[in-house]
Amino acid sequence: MSDQGIVRHRKLITVFVLMAIFIQTLDSTIAIVALPFIQGSLSASAEEVSWVLTSSVIANAIMTAPVGWMATRFGRKQVFLVCLGGFVCMSAMSGLSQSLEQLILCRIIQGMFGAALGPLCQATMLDIYPVAQRAQAMAIFAVGILMGPAMGPVIGGYLTDAFHWRLVFYVSAGPGILALLGLALFLPRATPEPTLRFNWYGFSMLGLAVGSLQFVLDRGQKLDWFASTEIVAAATISGLCLYLFVVHMLTADTPFLTPALFRNRNFLVGLVMIACVSSTMLATAALLVPFLQQLAGYPVLDSGIAMAPRGLGTMVAMFVASRLTVSIDPRVVMASGLLGMGWTMLVISTWTPAVDQNHMMLVLLVQGFAMGLVLNPMIVMAFSTMPMHLRAEAVSVQSLARTIGSAAGISITTFTLARNTQVTHADIAAGITPFRRALPNLDVASLILDPMTTRGAVSLDQMVTYQAKNIAYNNDFRLMMLTVVPPLILLLLVRRRVSSP
Repeated sequence: MSDQGIVRHRKLITVFVLMAIFIQTLDSTIAIVALPFIQGSLSASAEEVSWVLTSSVIANAIMTAPVGWMATRFGRKQVFLVCLGGFVCMSAMSGLSQSLEQLILCRIIQGMFGAALGPLCQATMLDIYPVAQRAQAMAIFAVGILMGPAMGPVIGGYLTDAFHWRLVFYVSAGPGILALLGLALFLPRATPEPTLRFNWYGFSMLGLAVGSLQFVLDRGQKLDWFASTEIVAAATISGLCLYLFVVHMLTADTPFLTPALFRNRNFLVGLVMIACVSSTMLATAALLVPFLQQLAGYPVLDSGIAMAPRGLGTMVAMFVASRLTVSIDPRVVMASGLLGMGWTMLVISTWTPAVDQNHMMLVLLVQGFAMGLVLNPMIVMAFSTMPMHLRAEAVSVQSLARTIGSAAGISITTFTLARNTQVTHADIAAGITPFRRALPNLDVASLILDPMTTRGAVSLDQMVTYQAKNIAYNNDFRLMMLTVVPPLILLLLVRRRVSSP
């Protein structure tokens, strides 16, 4: 497939590619709201049911790297169809699971199949559109990426409340089967390269490094980080395997990943930038949903609807950015978006549970718009100097950076949220004693809050915990505001030149 030639059925292929990436990204958030129901239905603990999400993420991260090799060896269309069919099938099997073990196994296999969908969808969009239309193509592609996570909590909340949690795993069957049939009919068939050998050593080292790192990020908070032998062992394995992988990549005759990828300045800078931006995108949603549900008292469905403007703003900005970069330096557009993201994080860090809903949705709309101004030019710039024969491999590596960035963002913010809640709770509680003038035993209200009584101590603890959580959420958003600093600095290293494929 070449973007220098005329691609037949381009619009139809685009529609089916969007369907495929939509169901893959929808899966990342649709099950979150159903976890409490799954936990009760399958008699699992909170820690055990978290593996319904974790298992899929780890499998996805490990299997992302070899996607480029598989697409070249077996042909992109063949791999695309097998992975899409496997993803839909295992999603349905997840809904049929009768035990937690069955569900986790299905989710692992689903994550393995789903790992290829993001890179293959992006590579297909880059190939079927010429260079002059690539910014618009990435804007269209981003619609599929962003609609899934944005609509996941809304769809998942509705299906779980109105019907049953199993339906959250069945919902992707319809568009998945339609996309499978459409791509089978219209996607051009790529010529496989049967002589291409698979580098098992490189894959094993990278897979162990990524999988162990993902384990550290996912389980660190629950296991008290490096106070746990498991976390220390996983971190050691990750660092050692990464070192061996880098040495192998630089010295082997046929490495698992081509070293030329990392000598491309735009692409290397793009990897760091997309990891930073991805960490902010997913962590913001992961923090705001429980903030709205637990502190502000929003129902599940309403909290999902409140998050919708962010996805809408991003989708609009992707199309705006694709046109702005024609006449304006893309680095200026990206810098504007990064500054906008930082400003919205600062505003969110001042919110209380009593925040006005209209104000909240407006700020989230602006945040989504700012993210769109960053994402579109960033993807285009990252591939502007990339030779076409390395594009499939490059897309896989970029998807891996996005996955690791998202996992790191959630892990760090979850850890700091729990820690700041405990520290703030202790600080506030230290000032609550029977000797404070605010708590004299003079009236009914003070009797209810008397720390010397069981009822008063419990009531005070609930109030302190409520305030401590609110302060911890605010501190997390101030921390995320700093994630825009590295991308802003790295913009100085980006080359504007756009080469032909």
